[in-house]
Amino acid sequence: MSRPGTFTVYRWELRKLRSQKRTYLGLGAAALVPASFVVAVAIQGGEAEDVPFGRYIDTTGLAIPLVMLLFGSIWFFPLITALVAGDIVASEDHNGTLKTILTRSVERHHVFAGKVLAALTYAVAAIVFAGVVATGLGVLVSGYEPLTSLSGTVVQPGRGLVLVAISHAVYLIPIIAIACVGLLFSTIFRNSAAAIVATLMFSLLLQLVTIIPGLDGLRPYLLSTQFDAWQGFLRTPVDWEPVIRAAWVCALYAIPALGAGLLVFLRRDVAGG
Repeated sequence: MSRPGTFTVYRWELRKLRSQKRTYLGLGAAALVPASFVVAVAIQGGEAEDVPFGRYIDTTGLAIPLVMLLFGSIWFFPLITALVAGDIVASEDHNGTLKTILTRSVERHHVFAGKVLAALTYAVAAIVFAGVVATGLGVLVSGYEPLTSLSGTVVQPGRGLVLVAISHAVYLIPIIAIACVGLLFSTIFRNSAAAIVATLMFSLLLQLVTIIPGLDGLRPYLLSTQFDAWQGFLRTPVDWEPVIRAAWVCALYAIPALGAGLLVFLRRDVAGG
């Protein structure tokens, strides 16, 4: 009989996520925050002229999910990502179930890989869910009208919807990196709350660095800066530079974090589990 592999563990982890309140708490927040924003727009109207696309939230619903991407990068989406990424190893370590898992006929690297895939699946699902809710309710309230790009070009609704989808896909690049950092903290710490807070603080500290005078040279290489890469697709012609930079900069955060997390996991002593 062959040993369970990565995808078997992945299915186990997805079943666990479906049974945990934390999963639905994150997905609920992913829907509630954009829904609350849309309700505020419907009731109060007005514009948010200090942010890109803010001036168009009353004229087209396609602007609302883009504004949510801007607001969400500060703490909201990193927090949702950290809820599972920071918990997925630490909770089992804390509850003593990790010992049971690792004493099964499963290689440790398969267990870790399965948990990585599950955490990334959740992160992708949360962003997609938030985007669908913001777009659907935004169109319902502000209409399915043309969108004005950052270059001042008027984009027809059909193409605008495609650009909103692409923007969310690009936004997932730094979100995946945040998830990988969360997995590292989840592996290092034996407490879910500590791992989640550490992941969120990591994201917030990078945001803080961007406003410290004299550190402007670091800005293009900070993970927090890559949350704006999607704006390259909202220019005419498309500005590929921030998108390409986001891909390799985020890889510089994600790959070492996963490598370190795997190393710690492989060496984890669960004898006292």
